[in-house]
Order: sequence, then C-alpha cells, then structure tokens
Amino acid sequence: MKILALSDEECLALWDYYTPGKLDGYDLIISCGDLKASYLSFIVTMARVPVLYVHGNHDTGYERNPPEGCDCIEDQLIVYNGVRILGLGGCRRYRPGPHQYTEREMRKRIRKLRWKLWWHKGVDVVVTHAPPAGVGDDEDIAHRGFEAFLPLLEKYRPQVLLHGHVHMNYKMDKTRERQLGDTRVINVCERYTVEVEAPQ
Repeated sequence: MKILALSDEECLALWDYYTPGKLDGYDLIISCGDLKASYLSFIVTMARVPVLYVHGNHDTGYERNPPEGCDCIEDQLIVYNGVRILGLGGCRRYRPGPHQYTEREMRKRIRKLRWKLWWHKGVDVVVTHAPPAGVGDDEDIAHRGFEAFLPLLEKYRPQVLLHGHVHMNYKMDKTRERQLGDTRVINVCERYTVEVEAPQ
C-alpha cells in the first residue's frame, strides 16, 4: 500500500501549485499533525482516497473547524486494506494547552489500546505527531520525544512509525528515516511517500 504522509508544513506543490494527477497512485494519505484544516480538506477532495489524521500541538482549531471529509484516528486502531494503523497524536507537555501530554498521560493512552492491539494481533503503522525519545527528536522540552513509544515499538514491531513535529530546518541532522529494531521511524515533515505491506 502506497501512503502519502504529511505534517507541519503545507506543501505548495500540492496546494497553491496543484495540478491534476499529482495525487494519483496513492492508496491512503495520513497527516501527522499541525496542518491547516482547509489544506487537508483540499487534499482529500483532490486525491479521492481517505485522509486520516492525528492532532499536532498547534491543531487547536480542529474542534471548531475540523478537516472536512477526513477521519481522525486519535486513540484508535483501524484497519485499511488489511493494514493496521494506530493513531497517537500530540507532543510532550511544555505549556498549557490541548494536544500535549506528560509521559504518564501518554502511557495511559497506550494502555487503553492494549485490547485492540491484542484483538488485531498487533499494528503495522503507528501514526504520531512527536517522535519516540532519542529517535529523531530534539533536546528542547517541546520537541523531546516520548519514551512511552519505545515499549510499544519493541513489543509490537510495526513496520513504520510516522511522525512530524521536528521540522527539518530545526537541526543540522536532516535524516528522515531511522531504524529502531524492526521499525522504520520516519520524519514526514511536509511530505513523504512510504510503502507498507498488509500482514499475511
């Protein structure tokens, strides 16, 4: 399954300078957060494939004006074309506001998904806004990753974890893909194409 993953920065080639056919060939589009609702609504209209999303820490307007035609997968495990997809948006709490969590709060969110993970015999794609701790995160508190993701990845060994939050211009290291055990951890800032396989 060919996935277009988006996060943090609206891609001008897919919006202001969009031409018909640019989104052909994708089976699914996933937003890892911090994108305008109007942008995602445009993408889902042009692509004619589902758009799934989790919240970024700046997506405070989604409650009043959610992306039309898109599906929020926060704290859910869904199956699309045989691929199991888990959504855990937000970042580490660094100030008052929504879509920010302490390590304890994130661990609690993951615990609540244990039954679904058991029922579906694991997960193939984990969609987050923040990265795992020590795997593509940054040193400041706002952009530090979650340690809570590490046991999740170790136990269920998904094919990929897709995240945003750490913009590519924040640091000298521009590495987009990192390997953590059996999982590819990918920073999809702006846009990134990834292919995953449905389990046999």
